[in-house]
Amino acid sequence: MAQQRAGVGLTGFASLPPVAAATPSDGEREVLLSIREVLAGKRFVLLTGAGLSTDSGIPDYRGPGSPPRSPMTYQEFVKDEANRQRYWARNHIGWSHLRHADPNQGHYAAAELERRGYLTGLITQNVDRLHEDAGSVNVVDLHGRYDQVVCLACHRTYSRRVLAGVLEELNPGFLSRAAETGLVEMAPDADATVEDQALISSFVVAVCFACGGTLKPDFVYFGENVPKDRVERSYRMVDEAEALVAAGSSLTVMSGLRFVRHAAKDGKPVVIINRGPTRGDDKASIKLEAGVSESLAWLAAALPPL
Repeated sequence: MAQQRAGVGLTGFASLPPVAAATPSDGEREVLLSIREVLAGKRFVLLTGAGLSTDSGIPDYRGPGSPPRSPMTYQEFVKDEANRQRYWARNHIGWSHLRHADPNQGHYAAAELERRGYLTGLITQNVDRLHEDAGSVNVVDLHGRYDQVVCLACHRTYSRRVLAGVLEELNPGFLSRAAETGLVEMAPDADATVEDQALISSFVVAVCFACGGTLKPDFVYFGENVPKDRVERSYRMVDEAEALVAAGSSLTVMSGLRFVRHAAKDGKPVVIINRGPTRGDDKASIKLEAGVSESLAWLAAALPPL
């Protein structure tokens, strides 16, 4: 397993201390042995969700104990200038407070499974880029990536790190004033709940450096469609596979659930590893209620050579 180092994924929303993955219990190991029997000698596609990154300190939206969230939708963002101002002001505060994250042993296990030839590909619903940091290559970032922003007019992309510097230049002293008001809560997407509306309304929003268009984080908002090319590439990974493993996703949104349904419709084994129920449980050949990172690490070590 690779040694952890300073995070380079620019996740922007890791706000909890990383957690060392536990060793699977006897009961979990018994289910893992059954999963090994199903997957041994088969190439499979791996679909991952937020439950894989929680051990890296990134909170999720729907996991056990997560508070209810009401993230801004795509329609709210594009139609209202005040909404964009509120979003970028709060996000700028959140970005300044939150740290980078390191891949955990589950991310490294996924990269090892790819290296050993087990994966037809990796589809992730996460935007944190931790799979790439861990060494995975054939990855579809289904919901986009948090380390970039995109212009909605000319479609140029820019580094989120660069944008942070621009926002600081446009809003000198804003972060110190925000600190004086006090933060109520930090959300998983780097949104900071701030009660001082006068502070928010003073924020100057950056525009595209090339055309003056609207900048948006380069990930899929609620109410926004996943780009067609990502969906098609993901379906190819499923079609080339002999099984599908969904790890750390509640499969609440159709963007991930459709691949589980597609695999099941083709008669391929579906393995689901997740703490708590998922929307795809009725399609699962085997369901394991356990930590994702330790389960993937166990499988990466236990599966025989192809």
